[in-house]
Amino acid sequence: MSIVRINAIKVPPEQAPELEKRFAARAGAVEGSEGFERFELLRPTDGRDTYFVVTHWRSVADFDAWLAGASFQQGHKAHGSQGPVSTESELLAFDVVQETSAGS
Repeated sequence: MSIVRINAIKVPPEQAPELEKRFAARAGAVEGSEGFERFELLRPTDGRDTYFVVTHWRSVADFDAWLAGASFQQGHKAHGSQGPVSTESELLAFDVVQETSAGS
């Protein structure tokens, strides 16, 4: 089964459009990474200010290799050059122990 890494990013409402713009601009940056399975950017709709960046990977080693690699650095260069849009973030780690989908 896969592993899941979720970056929970607190974003002030006035910065939300910029966060989404930056993620759209880096579309495709992670897809070619070894072991990458899926990406989702989740926008809060319940009045909270926390976005979830959800990625699924084949293994912890694959995620760690991406994190240490050039594509991660390239994908996050706007943070260094334009400043952060978030006030804080937290990385959550999970193992998928059960999975189902439509038609299963």
